Amino acid sequence: MPLRQSVEAPRFGAKVRALRRRESLNQVQLADKLGISPSYLNLIENNRRPLPANLLIKLAQLFNIDVHSFATDEDARLVADLTEAFADPLFEERDLTSVDVREMAAASPVAARAVLSLYRAYQAARASADDLSSRLTDGDEMAGVDRSHLPSEEVGDLVQRYSNHFPELEAAAEELAAKAKLSTEDLYPGLIRYVEKQLGIQVQIARWGSERGVLRRFDPERKVLALSELLPTRSRTFQLAHQIGLIVQGTTMERIAHDPRLTTDESRALAKVALANYFAGAVLMPYGAFVQAARDERYDIDVLGRRFRVGFEQVCHRLTTLRRPGAEGVPFHMIRIDVAGNISKRFSASGIRFARFSGACPRWNVFAAFLTPGMIRIQVSRMPDGLMYFCIARTIQKDSGGYHSQHPVQAIGLGCQVPYAREMVYSDGIDLDNPDTCVPVGVTCRLCERTDCEQRALPSIKVPLRVDANLRGVSLYAPVEPTKRPHT
Repeated sequence: MPLRQSVEAPRFGAKVRALRRRESLNQVQLADKLGISPSYLNLIENNRRPLPANLLIKLAQLFNIDVHSFATDEDARLVADLTEAFADPLFEERDLTSVDVREMAAASPVAARAVLSLYRAYQAARASADDLSSRLTDGDEMAGVDRSHLPSEEVGDLVQRYSNHFPELEAAAEELAAKAKLSTEDLYPGLIRYVEKQLGIQVQIARWGSERGVLRRFDPERKVLALSELLPTRSRTFQLAHQIGLIVQGTTMERIAHDPRLTTDESRALAKVALANYFAGAVLMPYGAFVQAARDERYDIDVLGRRFRVGFEQVCHRLTTLRRPGAEGVPFHMIRIDVAGNISKRFSASGIRFARFSGACPRWNVFAAFLTPGMIRIQVSRMPDGLMYFCIARTIQKDSGGYHSQHPVQAIGLGCQVPYAREMVYSDGIDLDNPDTCVPVGVTCRLCERTDCEQRALPSIKVPLRVDANLRGVSLYAPVEPTKRPHT
């Protein structure tokens, strides 16, 4: 049976029980501390009674925890990821409910993440087996069949937990700008002067023929940084700032990357790359100047890109980092995807959920962007939970490696909840209050209950699959009510 959904309000019984057991208290002891009866506490722990606000505050004071820890965004992401994993046909006979999933995540988040790790490993093994079978069939070499993407997933989770905002790196970027006397008009020469005078590093422009396939190479022994001649000035500046970050903020990055949830050396190394990229973005687009410009120009990405001499993707990524208390920007989500539908970057401050283990909804405008390269596509969408989002999408093309090199094209999607949309120039002329302008969008086919979608690729776990060979709707998985015959 598919994972059944429930409309019950979320309860915190499992969390109360977990806290009580952590402190080695029985129900009688905790009830006495809270000033309630053991039977009432038992009802709360078994989700037969809600947790009143006054008891929530008492629990927070008693266990010295933040009340927000009872219902965090991370909890919601964990539940969403578990729900998607349990939507796999592997679990169809288990008769799991959404309440079961929520209780599991609340009672033992560590165990829930372990289940997700096992599911990722299962998916990787299944993909490797398919790859191996294909190679055996085709007679190709059987190398590199491990297709696990755990490092990128773990780093993505780390960035999400930090809300894609790292105050220490922001402060370090501002300190660098002050020390090197950087300005937007003189950024690249200013960074060159800094690395030569302060770090004793010589910057060279490498010919493509001698360093084919390499855009940046740093030799710490010779103290030589080579940048490819094929990089435009803005990309050279970014790579230069990236390398400076690795050198002057290496200790900070190592500490952040030492997060226990990064379980492999590959994950930690990838995290350092992501943090160095973050630092470079903060150098090229200083927080104060950038957030003010974003507000003044109503988040016009092209204007911001030209002002700070950066590309479309760099502006979009920087917009997702504006979470400094008292100087926040619009809470955006961002996704980067290729023509095959592979998601290589995802972050959400808007509350939107992305598929982790299956394909994304094809109704997202990020896919339509490939039909009009270089043009911005606008979409007002409505998710199954009723929340409405305003999203823009556009293709980007990576720096060329010469005539015979590949020219990969990807698409960037950037969006926010509709109440923030009016702060963006792209919403001009859009009737944001008209529900008829909304495109119904889901997370992924298996979790979407919309059966009238002509682009559905898989049946929904929320709707029983009924196939009638004599009846066909907009999709094989879209049920059609038979026509009622008039009474004679």
